[in-house]
Amino acid sequence: MKKYNVLDLFCGAGGLSLGFKLAGYNIVGGIDFKEDAIATHDKNFKNSNSICCDITKITDEEVIKMFGNGKVDVIIGGPPCQGFSAGNRQGIENDPRNKLFFEFIRFVKLLNPKAIVIENVRQILTKDNGFAKNKIFEILEELNYFVDVRVLTASDFGVPQNRNRAVFVGIKRDIGTFDYNNIKKVKDKVSVKEAIGELYSLETGETNQLKVSPSTKFQKYVRAKNNIVLNHEPKYPNKEVQERMNYVPQGGNWRNVPEHLWKVQRNNRHSSAYRRLDETKPSITIDTGHMNYFHPIYNRVPTVRESARLQSFPDDFEFVGTPTSQLRQVGNAVPPLMAKAIANMIKDVLDNEK
Repeated sequence: MKKYNVLDLFCGAGGLSLGFKLAGYNIVGGIDFKEDAIATHDKNFKNSNSICCDITKITDEEVIKMFGNGKVDVIIGGPPCQGFSAGNRQGIENDPRNKLFFEFIRFVKLLNPKAIVIENVRQILTKDNGFAKNKIFEILEELNYFVDVRVLTASDFGVPQNRNRAVFVGIKRDIGTFDYNNIKKVKDKVSVKEAIGELYSLETGETNQLKVSPSTKFQKYVRAKNNIVLNHEPKYPNKEVQERMNYVPQGGNWRNVPEHLWKVQRNNRHSSAYRRLDETKPSITIDTGHMNYFHPIYNRVPTVRESARLQSFPDDFEFVGTPTSQLRQVGNAVPPLMAKAIANMIKDVLDNEK
């Protein structure tokens, strides 16, 4: 079977890239303007041309030179689309908020890939009665792509997290069409404890090597061959925060904290504030490192590695930069196992090209 080449735009650390790599694709390039994210992408995709730059500064000629002449079969990415609004009087293309989306389209026009993937927030499908969704369909259909979109829930694909994202998939009409109903889902959801429970033994920091064999399919998937766990440095918050967290049970939040422990009395805190993860279920959505979710057992936020496992990154995927930057990279990523399911669905179509 042919190995298809993938270019990841706005790639971040490479969650989408990793999913496609796991499905047997070649990652030939990744572009992002964040230095740490590109350093992470470069470290984990050795044969990829990982480029740190403002994508608007790459000329058409440079795009063709680097990735043209059939070098790219699939373009993937998560360009922002905030300016897609029915009340947008400046016009969709002229709105600076859509500049990066139309950079994605520029690459598509120049490289003419067989397939494209655009990932975004689920609200894009319902905003302004579907205006943004319909506009994206119109733009891609004009470029001769068969397009469909679904809101996918990460836990349906073996990710220990209930994360919802809208994913547009386009296939060149002369290649074929696809049916989102064919995407393969898992039967059993992966829980928080199944994902990170075996890391509890590393809490003291005396070692970063797991001593016991993996006991589940997910643990076998995430384990590095040498059982070394990277990016795992438990850090505890101040005593006030820890004291509040003592009162929060698994699945609970700030409402479980006695009123006298708050400096400011409020009844309108967000439900995710001081939320403790429930070991028995998939995690809530992993964010970029705020105090919006706490470890199920310990009075601290999850480490970079714990968050990465909850996103379905394997332990040998190493994140680069400060801990804050690493948490941001993890939180912004597309869960790799969800991306793999999308990649497999597309591969079935490309392998059976008309």
